[in-house]
Parts: sequence; C-alpha cells; structure tokens
Amino acid sequence: MIAIRPLHAVAAYGRMIKFSHSVFALPFALSGAAMAATRSGVTLSQIGWIALAMVGARSAAMGFNRLVDRHIDAANPRTSNRELPQGAVSTRAVWLMVLLSSALLVWAAHRLNPLCLYLSPLALLILLSYSYTKRFTWASHLVLGLSLGLAPVGAWIAVSGSVTLVPVVLGLAVLAWVAGFDILYACQDHAFDVAAGLHSIPARFGLRRSLHVARLLHALTVIQMLIVADLMGLNSIYLLGVAVIAGLLFYEHRLVKVEDLTRVNTAFMTMNSIVSVGYFAFTLADLLLLGDGGPLLQL
Repeated sequence: MIAIRPLHAVAAYGRMIKFSHSVFALPFALSGAAMAATRSGVTLSQIGWIALAMVGARSAAMGFNRLVDRHIDAANPRTSNRELPQGAVSTRAVWLMVLLSSALLVWAAHRLNPLCLYLSPLALLILLSYSYTKRFTWASHLVLGLSLGLAPVGAWIAVSGSVTLVPVVLGLAVLAWVAGFDILYACQDHAFDVAAGLHSIPARFGLRRSLHVARLLHALTVIQMLIVADLMGLNSIYLLGVAVIAGLLFYEHRLVKVEDLTRVNTAFMTMNSIVSVGYFAFTLADLLLLGDGGPLLQL
C-alpha cells in the first residue's frame, strides 16, 4: 500500500494538468524543430531539452490555471469533480509544482541557447496570464491559442537560435486551430459562463455564431498551413497531410451542433489529437523523403 500511494499522487497530478493533452502542442513543437533542422540540423540533446521545456511550460500553465480557477471549477457542475475542488491535491503542492515547472522551462531554455533563455520569461508571462483572461475578455480563446502557438516558434528558435517568418506563420496556424476547438469546448459552459459573468465567445455571441467563428478559425488554420508549405518549399506528402487535416476539421464540426453538444469531447480530444500528431508525421515524412537530402539529425 505504501508503494501505491505515490503512484496515486502522480496520477492525480497528471489528471489535474491533463497531461494527455500534451499531444496537442508537442507535435507542433517537433514540427517546428524539424523544419528548422533543414537549415541547421538538430541534435538529440536539443530534442530532449525542447521536450523538457514543453513539459515545464505546459505543467506550469495548467497548474496555475487550476489554482486561479479552483473556485470557479467548484461552482461549475461540469468541473466540480476536478482534483483541487475535490481536495485530491493541495493548493500548496500545486503552487510548488507550478514553481518547479516554471524553473524547468527556464533551465531547459538556458541549455538550448541564449535567445531561448531571454525569451523564456515572456513565454511564461503569456502562458500564465491566460488564466485571468476569461474574467474580462471574450478573446480568451485567442490567448490560449497564442500560448500553444508559441510551441513551434520556440522550437525553431531552440534549433536555429533565430526566428524567421516560417515558425511565425505556423504559430499563427496553431493559434487559430486551438482557438477554434477551444470555442467548441467552451460551448459546454455557455449557460454557466453567462450566469457567472465570465467571458467567452459562446457567452458573448451565442452558440450558433460561435460555431461559425470556430469554422472560420479552422479555415484560417488550413490556409496558414498551406502558406508554410510555400515558404518552406514542402511537397506532396505535406500537402496530403494538410488535406487530411482539413477533412478532420470538417468532420469535427459535423460532430458539434447547437442542438447536440454531447460529442464535444470526442471532437476535442480524438480529432485534435489526430490533427497534431498527423501534422508532425506528414511534415517529417515530407522532409525526410522529398526534401533536399540533407541530414536533419546531427549525431
């Protein structure tokens, strides 16, 4: 029993920060790293530090969000069973986790290159400030999108030590993608947000208009991915991947209807996991099989 309790604690923290949702941002970070590697190469050490930076960034952001929102979560029937409202984890322990995760991000940035280190406080500011945005602006979904959109930009900088237009456009694609699916997810809390005075696109514009906004954002996602193809000189495998992603996003919107929000979680987790992992798989395959033949990985 003594040996099992620590495992239960780890599982509780993993559930609290939705560790499984790391699949949303990490593949885009790796995509950014792979694209940058076509110009400067990438080492296994860099990949490892990028992964650790992502873990630190996401854990800090999610832990802080749960702390800031713990009273709201307790009042919302959909979220009242989360770990902090239920007392499965302590506030003090989560604060410690946020501090350690933030330190991990900064340390990983330090091990990558000076520009990553200099920009790490700005990244943390964006990641943590998102948690307050729904108290004063319906554009909170865009701030969340910006938080995840930093992933490919940061990974590009980690590999190359500089930034160009390519990772910025890819970051904007991620921003639009995340904001779009977050609007769909927020439709579940429409009634609660209105009653509690919280701000979101569904609370501000209603469910039907919100679905239209989400569709527009996902159309922009596909357009920006195509711009990345042009900027990078990517080929047919990448374009096939973008076509698959467009089909997945279309199907995602078929799942969510104003009169039926029961399949939001399927659209949120399943479809978006496939989108992010699929994007990385098609991008890497295009670079390796149809690229200029230069090695991406430096041993």
